[in-house]
Amino acid sequence: MVGKRIALVCIVLIGGVTMAFKIDFKLKKEKTPTASEDNAPIVVLELFTSQGCSSCPPADALLQQAKDDYRNSVYALSYHVDYWNYIGWKDPFSNPVYAEKQRKYNIKFKNRSNYTPQVVVNGKAHFVGSSAVKMKAAIVEYGAIKAENRITLSNVKVEKESVFFNYKLNGAIAKKNFRAVLVLD
Repeated sequence: MVGKRIALVCIVLIGGVTMAFKIDFKLKKEKTPTASEDNAPIVVLELFTSQGCSSCPPADALLQQAKDDYRNSVYALSYHVDYWNYIGWKDPFSNPVYAEKQRKYNIKFKNRSNYTPQVVVNGKAHFVGSSAVKMKAAIVEYGAIKAENRITLSNVKVEKESVFFNYKLNGAIAKKNFRAVLVLD
């Protein structure tokens, strides 16, 4: 893991507004990370997909394109759901945890059921994952939302395959949730 670029993706949920930002750090040879904490807004795209879904390859390609085109401001996460496995092809990347995560989002969005390909943007909005027009609009809209909070990391340590850190979230935090995702590219 030494020498790889790692980003800690942070999502702060505030009532009806979601803000996302990243903290980049690079591991030195002695495995002590150096952090850059600019708290610039980012867009987190979560694609619910499956190898068993015939509509998913265009969405998979679009997600990759968004990641490539917006390398510093978009984080693309792909979750392979397991509910397509019954048709005879078991997606080796599928996990029932991802289908449950999607179900929780769809309860929040008042959707009647899960579907693929589905993209969730910063935990706040969703659309059919193969829509390039909606993807571009979501990146522009959510990429313009400035963070109201500032996060400061300290005591960042990497041990084997785990990253440990302390954090301080500055700004009003009432009725907010905090989620951190470690992204290795």
